[in-house]
Amino acid sequence: MPHETALLATLAITFALAFALGVGAARLGLPPLAGYLLAGVALGPAAPWRVADVALAGQLAEFGVILLMFGVGLHFAPRDLLAARRVALPGALLQVAVAAALGAAVARGWGWAWGAALVFGLALSVSSTVVVLRTLEARGRLDTADGRTAVGWLVVQDLAMVLVLVLLPALAPAGTPIGARGGGDPWGALAVTLAKVASFVALMLVVGRRAVPWLLARVARTGSRELFTLAVLTTALGIAMGASLLFGVSAALGAFFAGVVLSESDLSYQAGADALPLQDAFAVLFFVSAGMLFDPAVVARDPWHVLAAVAVVVVGNALVPLVLLLRLGVPARGALGVAAALGQVGEFSFILAGLGVALGVLPDAGRQLVLAAALLTIGLNPLLQAAAGALERWLAARPRLLDALAPELDGHVVLVGHGRVGRTMALALAGEGVPIRVVERERRAVEALRGDGVPAVFGDAGRAGEQPQAHPERARLLVVAAPDPYHARHVVEQARRAQPGIDAVVRTHSAEAQEQFERMGVGHALMGEHQLALGMARYALAALGCAPADAERPLAALDAPRAGAAAAVGPVGAVGAA
Repeated sequence: MPHETALLATLAITFALAFALGVGAARLGLPPLAGYLLAGVALGPAAPWRVADVALAGQLAEFGVILLMFGVGLHFAPRDLLAARRVALPGALLQVAVAAALGAAVARGWGWAWGAALVFGLALSVSSTVVVLRTLEARGRLDTADGRTAVGWLVVQDLAMVLVLVLLPALAPAGTPIGARGGGDPWGALAVTLAKVASFVALMLVVGRRAVPWLLARVARTGSRELFTLAVLTTALGIAMGASLLFGVSAALGAFFAGVVLSESDLSYQAGADALPLQDAFAVLFFVSAGMLFDPAVVARDPWHVLAAVAVVVVGNALVPLVLLLRLGVPARGALGVAAALGQVGEFSFILAGLGVALGVLPDAGRQLVLAAALLTIGLNPLLQAAAGALERWLAARPRLLDALAPELDGHVVLVGHGRVGRTMALALAGEGVPIRVVERERRAVEALRGDGVPAVFGDAGRAGEQPQAHPERARLLVVAAPDPYHARHVVEQARRAQPGIDAVVRTHSAEAQEQFERMGVGHALMGEHQLALGMARYALAALGCAPADAERPLAALDAPRAGAAAAVGPVGAVGAA
């Protein structure tokens, strides 16, 4: 192939074959990513024909890696991670550790050195961000509670792998024997690397966080879409290369932080929209180039090793997250959906395996096994999704097993009814991190709640035997948001059979019912019309010029009989702190 046409021919052939096989994979119900990887296999050195420049495709793939990492950083919202921190942060870190240990143990059983085994295990411990996000989008689950949990899980995985990519060259310089430490002082090299990374991160968070949005804002004012797109690409590539040349940090990490510093700007959505087409196109090149490195003969040569690698991925990235999510209190439906989506490996696995081979830490056979595991697990992921649905139905018929897998509840709130009042109450409690169990009589409402990640029990809380799954015996508070006072009285009675001293707050619509609840010893009984009148009176007095302190005196007198009960319950935050 003439040198002058190598780039054009490589792009044309790669895109054409990736498109054809991607469409074929989609028709079979597989992710298009599987087709891209197969296109790489067909164009790789193992194929009998050589129509694409593998080295050139690898360089283009580096551009794809930079854009992929820029996209990850651009959509990295710290507030989303904080919202999912209770589940995603401990769960993902523990899952990566368990999966990496499992993969390392398998590799050690093959006689590999510790360094090679550890890199192999880490490469199998991280899921494909592209596959998970595309799966959640296709199922309409991306904006649900379990979708946010999955995204938070991916972010933690990605950050862990970014740290590994930074530390690995310091601990195993290029040219060292497999599994051996580099010459000299590895801890000194690690300290220098961490200092460089810290300097780069500080520069980006202090200077880049202001300079990058300021620059893009000035470009956006020109009204030229082409200039803005060019500015976005220049920012991503410039920071990536600057990080590599000046700080010795990987270009991928530099691109990640380029996205992070732009993520909180109001221009981030436009930047993402403008960069997305190029990101998708060069991401295809990345997956094709990864497929080019795969030798199909490894499946025939080492079938048991390939099956062992696939088993590590399924157990470490699907089964382990399922158990962890259930133990962290995620409902079965959400836990199964997230675990099934995570049950494969992708981008970071390829990057880490490639870096391990380049540094002499991982043998090429290890990279081949990682690529084989990626191809098989991505292809089998739809079957894993179907199995998750069947397992959900099986677990639903065995509530005692679910109770055994779920965390031991203590100090939660039992919320009866999820209408307008109950929904507001649930949001207030969730905002303070208070665990809740909703008991609802409408089956569709229960299914919708479970789909949104809210633990819900189907049944009539006023009937005997309908509250056990909500565990009122270990609850701190009972909230009856249902409007029927007759039903509310039976709910309180049933809860007190499980826990005689349980505190309770109920709603009612008459003074007589309110007094009856207070005689029962209910902590707080609220009459809706009375609270409405107090709110309107408070506004009226303020509008007429009364000082807030003066306005509260007559209102306090009107509400005096109930002040003691209200104080007993305390604010929502007090419940959460208990």
